[in-house]
Amino acid sequence: MVVYAAQHPDPRRVSALFLTRCAALHWGLQPPLELARGPYGKPYLPLHPQHHFNLSHSGTILVCAMDDAPVGVDVQLCQPRRTSFLDKLCSPEERQWLRDREDSPQAFALLWSLKESRCKWSGRGLQRPISDIRIPLPQSNENLLELEELVFSLRTGEGWQLCLCSTKPWNGAIRWLQLDDTKE
Repeated sequence: MVVYAAQHPDPRRVSALFLTRCAALHWGLQPPLELARGPYGKPYLPLHPQHHFNLSHSGTILVCAMDDAPVGVDVQLCQPRRTSFLDKLCSPEERQWLRDREDSPQAFALLWSLKESRCKWSGRGLQRPISDIRIPLPQSNENLLELEELVFSLRTGEGWQLCLCSTKPWNGAIRWLQLDDTKE
């Protein structure tokens, strides 16, 4: 399992280029990549069903997780949120967890990345209220959390939080790439 990351002022515009570069580095796949979407919108490589990936972006950061089994990844910038917003998105237990952390932007970014990565791992997206999506809540500076059959691997950077959801732990480092989007 590997996670690549890059920074770009317009991450949506370069996401296909980024995925292509990551697939070439990790699996040796050459462009063009044929992409398809599952019934709930999760992208996959129909010509290479043994290869699993997931993409995320927030602000100028892009990430791509790659593995031989389903994977979900999410990156979130740490930004302040209104209390009313937090009340709608969180279960009572999660809301208390955030209050215990003074509703810090870092805590919310971590909580949101846990929820998003779980949804993305399943490939089903947000089919139920966000507050109903079960996640483990870290109690200290843990990098690995478990819930049911899932493992949540956490990383923190300057102003962002990342979570990778899989059935096994990810103990690696993020591999940062330089994006040259002049070859689009």
